[in-house]
Amino acid sequence: MAKRLLPEADRWGAKILLTDGDPATTRSVLQLLEDSGHQVEVASDGVESLQRLFQFRPDLVIIDVWKPGVLGWELCRRIREVTGIPLLILKSKGDDATELQALAWGADLCVDKPFSPALLLARAHALIRRWRLAGMAGQQAVTVGSLQINLDRHEVTLAGKPLDLSPTEFRLLSALAARPGQVVPHRELLSEVWGSEYSAEDVYLKLYICYLRQKIEDDPSQPQYILTKRGVGYCLNDRVSLMEARGA
Repeated sequence: MAKRLLPEADRWGAKILLTDGDPATTRSVLQLLEDSGHQVEVASDGVESLQRLFQFRPDLVIIDVWKPGVLGWELCRRIREVTGIPLLILKSKGDDATELQALAWGADLCVDKPFSPALLLARAHALIRRWRLAGMAGQQAVTVGSLQINLDRHEVTLAGKPLDLSPTEFRLLSALAARPGQVVPHRELLSEVWGSEYSAEDVYLKLYICYLRQKIEDDPSQPQYILTKRGVGYCLNDRVSLMEARGA
């Protein structure tokens, strides 16, 4: 099995629809995505891509702009007519006209071929993360045990009592709540909450996890809500019960 470039991507388990373009590119992208823990469907042309879009319900669509039957930007237009799902375009290097056309018809990002595998994965994960967070934003609240996070109002309550969280604390808690039960790596939390330039500053993350636990946990030394995966990241425990959370 090929060495995984980004082992932390395993937790995503995203569903990705890949349009079949150049055979060598398709094989390379398919292996890269599957080795990173994603479920991938390959569509042979534009018509099949649209069919799979409704059947497979992917988190991301990756399109080779020169498709048999339907040009990539035309496929973008058709997808955009029915959904806001993120679209990542693979295009020839230096083909600015195609990139402008694809972006005009709703593509989110373009990646030049030949591409860096690490860069392609990073951009794919950024789009998936944005899509899932946007989906969360459509929910009025996320509830775990006796903890309720109101995303629209930027309010958090514990057993019905409001918690006074700083903006940074709320962003960090929301980032964990975006995927309850899943371990979110340190670098990703740092990038989401503080920005990519802080992706190596673990001290910020540890400090604010401590702040959150002081406000949320009955006993911060034995947390029930925010769990640590040593050497990997943190997780919002989606299996905590009301009785466990309040020490009953």
